[in-house]
Amino acid sequence: MEPQNRTRPALTTEAGAPVADNQNAETAGPGGPLLVQDQQLMEKLARFNRERIPERIVHARGAGAYGTFTVTADVTPWTRAGFLSGIGRRTEVFARFSTVAGSLGAPDAVRDPRGFSLKFYTAEGNYDLVGNNTPVFFIKDPGKFPDFIHTQKRDPHTGSQEPDNVWDFWGLSPEATHQVTWLFGDRGIPASYRHMNGYSSHTYQWHNAAGEVFWVKYHFKTDQGIRNLTTGQAAALAGTDPDSHQRDLRESIERGEFPSWTVQVQIMPEADAAHYRFNPFDLTKVWPHADYPPITIGTLELNRNPENIFAEVEQSVFSPAHFVPGIGPSPDKMLQGRLFAYGDAHRYRVGINADQLPVNRPHATEARTYGRDGALYDGRHGRAANYEPNSSGGPAQTGRPLWGATTVTGATGNHAAPPHREDDDFVQAGNLYRLMPPAEKDRLICNLADSIGGVSPDRADIVERAVGNFRRADANLGTRLEAALKERR
Repeated sequence: MEPQNRTRPALTTEAGAPVADNQNAETAGPGGPLLVQDQQLMEKLARFNRERIPERIVHARGAGAYGTFTVTADVTPWTRAGFLSGIGRRTEVFARFSTVAGSLGAPDAVRDPRGFSLKFYTAEGNYDLVGNNTPVFFIKDPGKFPDFIHTQKRDPHTGSQEPDNVWDFWGLSPEATHQVTWLFGDRGIPASYRHMNGYSSHTYQWHNAAGEVFWVKYHFKTDQGIRNLTTGQAAALAGTDPDSHQRDLRESIERGEFPSWTVQVQIMPEADAAHYRFNPFDLTKVWPHADYPPITIGTLELNRNPENIFAEVEQSVFSPAHFVPGIGPSPDKMLQGRLFAYGDAHRYRVGINADQLPVNRPHATEARTYGRDGALYDGRHGRAANYEPNSSGGPAQTGRPLWGATTVTGATGNHAAPPHREDDDFVQAGNLYRLMPPAEKDRLICNLADSIGGVSPDRADIVERAVGNFRRADANLGTRLEAALKERR
């Protein structure tokens, strides 16, 4: 065996003991069997078997980067959030982009919504904003979310994604029509993470220093311009470079071409919500810009790549329940469900101390809690009390809520959202179709027909429901889709 190279530090075991030989396992004689006493070998094999954590059920495939959010407009009339309190104020950010349905090893260039999640490391704690590259979503009630995701994942019998399941669910869930129109349009396959917009999709609450409440939606408009892939281009790219989007983001930052987005908000006074023409908390609908024009408030720039993908991207966690003073939830039922579900997923997947990993813990302040122990707990609290109230000077409540109260009325029960005068599952999908140029309409119909055409020949009912929903959105769309399907089937 060659002597240790003294110009390099000594390789050690997990416990810090120097390793004499990392090339040859210990055996009983030159040709004998391995020895259990070779703890370097046992330790390496045992660690290797455990070096993965459960992948995310959704948004498993992703990429991330650090950057900066800079305020460019005065928003103090609407929120008292400290990181938004002054023009020119800068806040460190970590962003993670992702596909939704694919597993960790799936290709990037596929027809799928893209996650657009941000962690703002503010001086008042971390603020997490979870969104997508579309301003709406497929469903409006969290009770349907597991069922929806099951249709997008592998069928338990065939082990493959099945068009029967996908279109059966969408056909029986007409509120999905708007998002499906987005998904099968040109923006269904972004050319890269840099060339797509981001949206909060959900409605959030802003709360100002005077105690006034406003409802808000966030928009992140790419400064690189929108670029998309056709179905054929995406298929070729996915087959030749499955890491295309992750690679593009990393290499653009390495070149110094830092991607950026102009940040805008739509703001609705609290009182408008009750009488707005449709439910403003319905995740399947947008607020028309004519009603609430977007206001530019800042710039997001990504300018630093992570050093270790597992530690900083795979173990990064985002929860919409991570609010800061001046920002809070709305009555959006999907958001309310995610306030629990996201944090619970991370506690299961990464562990109870996930929020204290370097990428997740506060960077501009410190977390002061009475939570203790659990996997990977580092003993940071020392001898401090683990209960409250206490008389030992531990952290205490402020008495000031982070956000404003929401008035509620009525009896508990499994209620559908109260209807507004223009609540409808199809109007906005039809409006989106009618806004498309003729060539984009052609591509939408072709994409839909190719996908619905995969439904089993004996399930004509699934096809009829799907076409019927699009016909209710726009008669021309339904007629043209029906004709395209007849050609394929």
